[in-house]
Amino acid sequence: MDYRQYLSPEVLAFIDETLAFYPDDLDPTDWAAQRRVYNAMAAHFHAGRPVGLQVSDQWIADVPVRLYGPPSKTTVLYAHGGGFVLGGLESHDDVCAEIADRTGCRVVSVDYRLSPEHPHPAAYDDTVAVAEILCAEGPVVLCGDSAGGTLCAAIAGTRADLGFVGQVLIYPMIGYPARGGSFDVHSHAPLLSTSDLAFYADVRGGSPDDPRLIPALGDLSALPPTWLFPAECDPLCDDAVRFADAIKGEVHLCQQDGLVHGWLRTRDRSDMTRQAFGQIINAIAHLAG
Repeated sequence: MDYRQYLSPEVLAFIDETLAFYPDDLDPTDWAAQRRVYNAMAAHFHAGRPVGLQVSDQWIADVPVRLYGPPSKTTVLYAHGGGFVLGGLESHDDVCAEIADRTGCRVVSVDYRLSPEHPHPAAYDDTVAVAEILCAEGPVVLCGDSAGGTLCAAIAGTRADLGFVGQVLIYPMIGYPARGGSFDVHSHAPLLSTSDLAFYADVRGGSPDDPRLIPALGDLSALPPTWLFPAECDPLCDDAVRFADAIKGEVHLCQQDGLVHGWLRTRDRSDMTRQAFGQIINAIAHLAG
């Protein structure tokens, strides 16, 4: 696909701005350098926090977290993206702040441990530990983008006993075979390729038959109401489509046409991305009651 012809000028500008942070000679296995570049990129796109929003850093179940907003009836547990090797409390700070401000829900962002220093199931274990505490206090909506969406889906599919009231998954990796459909059409999509997916999976580790690793292997009959927001120009798009078809319960598939993996960082730059993010906000608010 000729993305330069297909994508909007705003999305193309976002792609170019993102790639400008990555030098051609960046070693893909130099994790310190990779994280410096990723953090600088995330800081560049940081849209700020709403004025007056209450924010604090704490620990829950020995896991560092960041809380946005005062206590609310329903809490949103947010798991950040970054391929399980990048990201943290700062990389998705503005996203979490905006979710809290626009939904009226307290958002708890989880700073789970990263691979390769802490391979699977470290990220899963950290996020579940926080979820157990939050669910004991009241209703919880799971929300995450990319790797964070994968974590949320895996937790929902393996820990139905926690009673989540819903999950909102933004361009997640669900774990169906990476062939056919978007895996072929968008195998070389901007910002995420099928080779990137294979690389991150290898670094994360784990067994391919572990439902804590592969959400597609979880109990799909016990999932809470699920909202899926795949991006069209992303190899993972059909992963979410297949997941929606397999779920044995309430599911809403909201494909974002003309958008690429990682578009959340440009949610305030065009009518298209503002509307897409508005759908995510509405889904969270709906699940929160």
